[in-house]
Amino acid sequence: MLIDGVNYKDEVERIAEFLGGLAKLDKAYVAVPTRPPAEGWVRPAGGEAVSMAFRAFAERLGGDRVERLVGHEGDDFTPTGDVKEDLLGITAVHPMREEAVEEFLRRGGLGWRVVDELLHGGKLVRLEYEGRVYYVRRGSSLERLHDATS
Repeated sequence: MLIDGVNYKDEVERIAEFLGGLAKLDKAYVAVPTRPPAEGWVRPAGGEAVSMAFRAFAERLGGDRVERLVGHEGDDFTPTGDVKEDLLGITAVHPMREEAVEEFLRRGGLGWRVVDELLHGGKLVRLEYEGRVYYVRRGSSLERLHDATS
C-alpha cells in the first residue's frame, strides 16, 4: 500500500527481492488507499510511485504475477437479515461509499430513512475522502478521520 509523501525507491527494491525469494507467491499487489484510512493525513501515492513499484516487482516476478489495485474495488454488499445491523456491521470494518449504501438499502427493501436514523442516533458517521462521501460506524477507528476533518 503506497501513500503520498513517501520515497519508496530503496524499499520497493528490497521488497521485490524478498518477494522474488518466496516459493509459493502467486501474485503481488501494488495498492493505494481507495477508501478513507484511519489517519486523516493519508492520501494515495501518485502514478509515478505506483508505476515504479509495479516495474520493480514485474522485473523480479514477471508482469503476469503483479497487479495494480488503484481503483474502487466495488460495492457488492448484500444484506443477510437485519439490514440496519448488517449496515452497521459492514461500516465498522469497511467504509461504504454513498452509492453502495443506497444500493445496499435498495437490496434490503429499505430507503434512505435508515441512514438518517443511524446518523441522528449517533451510530453512523458521514465523511468525505478524495471527493466522495463515505459512511462508517461510530466508534470504529475511522471515526478519528471524521473528527479530524469536521
